[in-house]
Amino acid sequence: MMDMLSVEGLNARYGAAHILENVSFAVRKGTVTVLLGRNGAGKSTTFKAIVGLIERKGSVRFLGREIGAEPTYRIARSGLGYVPEDRRIFTELTVEENLEVGRQPPRPDAPLWTPEKIYALFPNLAEMRRRAGGAMSGGEQQMLTIGRTLMGNPLLLMLDEPSEGIAPRIVEQMAKAILELKDEGLSILVSEQNLHFARLIADEAVILERGGVRFAGTLQDLEAQPDVRDAYLAV
Repeated sequence: MMDMLSVEGLNARYGAAHILENVSFAVRKGTVTVLLGRNGAGKSTTFKAIVGLIERKGSVRFLGREIGAEPTYRIARSGLGYVPEDRRIFTELTVEENLEVGRQPPRPDAPLWTPEKIYALFPNLAEMRRRAGGAMSGGEQQMLTIGRTLMGNPLLLMLDEPSEGIAPRIVEQMAKAILELKDEGLSILVSEQNLHFARLIADEAVILERGGVRFAGTLQDLEAQPDVRDAYLAV
C-alpha cells in the first residue's frame, strides 16, 4: 500500500530548545494513523513542522514528492489539509461563509466536497448555516474547521487534537465522521492524547515522547504491548 505521507529524520527547534529529534513515520493511503502522546510530547510541533509553520530539518514526502523545504501555502495547495488545535475559524462569518473561505477547485483523485456534503457529514452544522462562528460551541467550531478544510478537497487530512475540550457526545460524532472520511478515500493523520478516541478510529499508531518516536505499528500491536502503552500514555 502506497505511503501518502512519509516523514524521516524530522527535527525542529523553538529557539535553543530541540523539540523534535529524528521523528520518522508514514501514513498509508486510505488509513487513519494516530499520533499519540502526553501533553508536550511533540505532537502539535510535528504537525506544524510537516506543513512548514516552523523551521524544520529532515525529509517530508507527500505523494512521493519532497515538500520539506516548501512554504505552507504550496503544501496546502498540493492537497494536504491541516486542522489546527486552536481551530482558527472566522468568528464574525457565518457557517456558510466560513465554508466558502476554504473552497478550492476540484482535485484529481480526491473526494469533491460541497457545503451540502459537509452538512450531511456534520448535521449540527446544517442546523446553523447562518449562525456566526463565534456563537457556536467548541465542538461545533471543531466541526466547522474540519468542514472548511474539506472544502479544499484534500487528499490527506491532518487533525490536531480533534477530541480536545469537546462534549462526550460530540466526541462520538467526531469519531464517526473520521471513519466516514476514511470511507470516502481520505488518508488521515490525527494527533491525540485520548486513547479511547484513538481506539475508535485508528488503523496505525505512533507514540511520541519528548520529541522522539517510542512506538510505531498497528493499533493491535500496541494493544498487545500494555507495558509500552502504560509507559508512554498512562496518566
